[in-house]
Amino acid sequence: MAPSITLTEKSSTREREKGSDFSELSRRITEAGLLRRRPLYYTVRFGAVALALAGSVAAFFALGDSWGQLFVALALAVVFGQLGLAAHDLAHRQVFSRRRPSEIGGLFTADLLLGMSYGWWMNKHTRHHANPNHEEKDPDVAPDLLVWSKRQAREAVGIPRFIGKHQAALFFPLLTLEGLNLSFNSFKALRGTAVKRPVLEGTLLVAHFALYFGGLFTVLSPGKALAFIAVHQGLFGIYLGSVFAPNHKGMPMIEEGTRLDFLRRQVLTSRNVRGGALVDAFMGGLNYQIEHHLFPSMPTPALGRAQAITERYCAELGVPYHQTGLLASHREALRHMRGVGEPLRRA
Repeated sequence: MAPSITLTEKSSTREREKGSDFSELSRRITEAGLLRRRPLYYTVRFGAVALALAGSVAAFFALGDSWGQLFVALALAVVFGQLGLAAHDLAHRQVFSRRRPSEIGGLFTADLLLGMSYGWWMNKHTRHHANPNHEEKDPDVAPDLLVWSKRQAREAVGIPRFIGKHQAALFFPLLTLEGLNLSFNSFKALRGTAVKRPVLEGTLLVAHFALYFGGLFTVLSPGKALAFIAVHQGLFGIYLGSVFAPNHKGMPMIEEGTRLDFLRRQVLTSRNVRGGALVDAFMGGLNYQIEHHLFPSMPTPALGRAQAITERYCAELGVPYHQTGLLASHREALRHMRGVGEPLRRA
């Protein structure tokens, strides 16, 4: 069972004395050659995703105004999920070592193909990596519709207060809106400072939705087009949530003032998901969340070997290292969500 607790200043006293532990792990990982780029792997993987995207588009135009398009919507939801994982790897420079090709690939994949701002998402995700599960600094656990700690639950008002009471039951239904939520926040971010090239990204986002909605409402009747959008965007959101939720939800939260060294901050707040090649493909390597957080630029195919090295090293240090199966990871996350909503149900 995941240690669903809050890390405080008291619990981190010993850890602060071991700030150099990560350097030894980094040495072992480097000597194993696990930080080298894997161009062949990414060529094959991205090529397969591109073929799947092209095949889905071809099937869409071949079927025409038919309810069979809902199967295309299902397939396209999976393709969009894989595109999101590709954009993630590009942002972390797992594919290219240099910034410029990584950024060009990220803008093309995220903005034009997915309809999500690369700059906004990268800014948000970078802050998450720096302080995972930190109540004040991690945007992924900031209270919005959902609450992630009992303190957040006690302070919730309005709609978040109502949803927080039942958030475990509502979590997957709410995920159906996640794809649209990402696009909405992307357009919203164009007016802020997180996006460095708002005109370029805004143009790419408009082009994406012009092609998306233009194609749908040209080929399909309005009713079928709306059904396609509901199935595609809903399943896409569930896919994304199923990939990202098991990684940190239900793991220890970090309170303001707590000081942890880099290794413990990443390991204690992350969860690995076992499951073999199928889970590796479904989650794009993010099932090795501990290793990904320790070495964000490590290419996906190296994460499995890094996992064995990291787990052994954590055992040497006596640092808790948590991994479980895919279904069990979701049970732990939902159990945590129900637990933190308890103050609202009592009230």
